[in-house]
Amino acid sequence: MLLQQGIRMARGLVQLVERRVAAHLHRQALKLAFQRSPPRLGAPTDRTLTQVSPRLFSSAPRDYSLPNDSWSAEMRRLYDQYDQEPGGGGRWKRLPSYNRFLKYATGGQCLSRLVQSRARLFTRNIKEPGAAFEYAIFINEEEKRAVCVFQAGHLLEGPPGHVHGGAIATIIDNVTGACATYISGFVLTANLNINYCSPISLGSVVLVDCAVDRVEGRKTWVSCRITSADGSKLHTEATGLFVSVGVSHLFTG
Repeated sequence: MLLQQGIRMARGLVQLVERRVAAHLHRQALKLAFQRSPPRLGAPTDRTLTQVSPRLFSSAPRDYSLPNDSWSAEMRRLYDQYDQEPGGGGRWKRLPSYNRFLKYATGGQCLSRLVQSRARLFTRNIKEPGAAFEYAIFINEEEKRAVCVFQAGHLLEGPPGHVHGGAIATIIDNVTGACATYISGFVLTANLNINYCSPISLGSVVLVDCAVDRVEGRKTWVSCRITSADGSKLHTEATGLFVSVGVSHLFTG
């Protein structure tokens, strides 16, 4: 009995600390935002991260998941297939793809400026379109699934003419992590198991299809398959375990 009470008190203390840290970070984010670009008269100044106006920032983050000239006809076809009902209540919702994954989360633009604002997701540090990763992620919240349309560029070469296994692992981690984050909030990868079934040719377009299998407490399990564009060939299978974390982990490591 005493042990259970002690555990509850400890959990309550952790939650209190996280709330205070989040509140402190919010105040600092607002302070930084106002210093960089004072809001216009009547601009929202609510105390929640979710209501900070984008107008407070000097520039809008660039979305890298929109079609560009490097996309093949197959890439565009699959993109259109999942994006055919934008804003119309369709099953699939496209997630924006920024230099920093953090930016599209609730309040993420504020937090991103506080955590190494010059850092960027390494999959997005290539200026030449199509040279490395080209992809767009779509979420199906009802089915707890995510699908990624992925085109591999020439800079991803491992075996001659084929994608490096590390690059495949990166895109799997990115898509399964996005799916887990959308369902469970901020998460960190705890475990990733990958079976490479057949190589992926450079320049080809594949589908990365993943789904949340179950959620228990802070743990979220996700399974993933990479197939050819028409689904006839299996390239990779994977499973991942993700652990939900408080916002304070972004600052304490």
